[in-house]
Amino acid sequence: MAIQLRIHVPPHPLIKHWLGVLRDVNTPSAVFRSAMTEMGRWLTYEAIRNDWLPILETTVETPLTTCPAAFIHPETPVMVVPILRAGLALMEGVQDALPTASVYHLGFARNEATLEAECYVNKLPEQIDPTTRVLISEPMLATGGTIMATMAELTKRGVDPSLVRIVSVVTAPPALQKLAEAYPQLVIYAGIIDEGLDENGFIVPGLGDAGDRTFGTN
Repeated sequence: MAIQLRIHVPPHPLIKHWLGVLRDVNTPSAVFRSAMTEMGRWLTYEAIRNDWLPILETTVETPLTTCPAAFIHPETPVMVVPILRAGLALMEGVQDALPTASVYHLGFARNEATLEAECYVNKLPEQIDPTTRVLISEPMLATGGTIMATMAELTKRGVDPSLVRIVSVVTAPPALQKLAEAYPQLVIYAGIIDEGLDENGFIVPGLGDAGDRTFGTN
């Protein structure tokens, strides 16, 4: 059976609630930021389930006796890659779930004429251990340009796409189709899959510009 990209939309009531807050055009920036933090927290919680993080089986001493215990394996490298700038909006929640992960920033700006992603900052190491678990923080997967450029930067440094998890608030078919064709091993956790894009490449119904609404620059 051919490997196929998997996208999970968790049926979690908190994810549904905070998505509704983010959708609402009347949500003020301060509340929008809080909602993004919550989405980062709960989507990351969902994304790191299902054996993504290796477990170390051991024993511990309780106040009364010895018993089995399981811990996240301390030798497994974990990194988070927020895509600037909107990816920063999810980071407080992401880091609550993965407090010991290393964070490496990638910054892309969209050329509004071509809709292509243009990199303006790249803090990735030149080589990445192929066993590294990578979580990408990207609130919107729209045309797919930015996430495809991100995956290209990661894979050429040694990242295994099957060990990558993407957390995204709102996704659209064009980005998902590109990812499915190029990286079918990927797993995505999203708040919703919307119907498509408008003529400017924005997700519809979407939630507007996540970066502008988070940082109050719209």
